[in-house]
Amino acid sequence: MKLNTLIKVCDFIIEKFIIFMMAVLVLDVTWQVITRYALSSPSSYTEELARYLLIWIGLLGATLAYRHNMHLSFDLLLQKVNNAQKRMLQLFIHSVIAIFAGLVLCWGGLKLALLTWELNQVSASLGVRLAYVYAIIPISGLLMVIYAMNFINDYYQQER
Repeated sequence: MKLNTLIKVCDFIIEKFIIFMMAVLVLDVTWQVITRYALSSPSSYTEELARYLLIWIGLLGATLAYRHNMHLSFDLLLQKVNNAQKRMLQLFIHSVIAIFAGLVLCWGGLKLALLTWELNQVSASLGVRLAYVYAIIPISGLLMVIYAMNFINDYYQQER
């Protein structure tokens, strides 16, 4: 499978999954408001579910923002350099992002997820294993590495 095909498939899956999670989050919070104010008996699981959904949405959203170059960045230096220097600086930036995502998110996140799996930690209200919640950390890290490699590959293809 070519890298561009993999990128398109990842984009499609992430976008649809974020939409699905946002819909579930809206329903979850709506149910929380209804049970709290209309029924005077707040649901016990909705707050925890909203928190976990926000974690997944935030990390996948950050990955998608990076993919579309919409992430928060300081571009003052990029505005001050010429085109050749800009390309080298962008290559450096994407390389650093790939290294960070690989080490911190993939490796560190995987260690965290595996540790919580070993310890059999479960959430208080939902009874879900926290390893499932933390699994998004290495997943988003892997996606960021793939996207960074795609950016780097694109820069090298443009030089040819």
